[in-house]
Amino acid sequence: MRLSVNNLACDRGGRRIFEGVSFILLSGEALVITGRNGAGKSSLLEMLAGRLHPVGGKIIWEGAGERSLAECLHYVGHRDALKSALTARENLDFARDFLGNPALSSAEALEAVGLAHAARLPVAYLSAGQRHRVALARLLVAHRPLWLLDEPTSALDAASQEILRGLLETHRSAGGMIAATTHSPLFLSQAKELRIERSRLRAEGDMS
Repeated sequence: MRLSVNNLACDRGGRRIFEGVSFILLSGEALVITGRNGAGKSSLLEMLAGRLHPVGGKIIWEGAGERSLAECLHYVGHRDALKSALTARENLDFARDFLGNPALSSAEALEAVGLAHAARLPVAYLSAGQRHRVALARLLVAHRPLWLLDEPTSALDAASQEILRGLLETHRSAGGMIAATTHSPLFLSQAKELRIERSRLRAEGDMS
């Protein structure tokens, strides 16, 4: 599979946020997107997820047959999108049924993120870090090759960040793709880096 972004431009609130963003992401690769607050990192992920339309450039998704880009991605943003009244397991059961193409069971996904003990607790009772781990567990209950992650280490302690890194590397080793914004190092092996500056773009590393 191949995700090609060509000369992408973004306007928000009548202002140009960035332009000229280009990169290629292949199966098994990770792209780490960095930059100052307000540079457009989250906006770029929202464009890839189809939540925001670019004002210029193209996003091309190839190699997935008839499946569209939207059908092949998971998006985890700043909001966890969890139902507080439901238990952690019920939230994952819903996501697994809704998204289709099931992978791990909800119990297995919670165990993978270190939350097996919280499966029957309403999400409202969980800490911010625990809620974020439940949101990340959604990546595991339905198979989708492209993971779009906005600040995935947010609210995670050191041990949870190490669990996350292992999940990301396992996904890549199976041919998955990752595009993640971050202010903290993700320590992913051989990851590409894209640094966005407000109203201009500087790409660092091999972007081919």
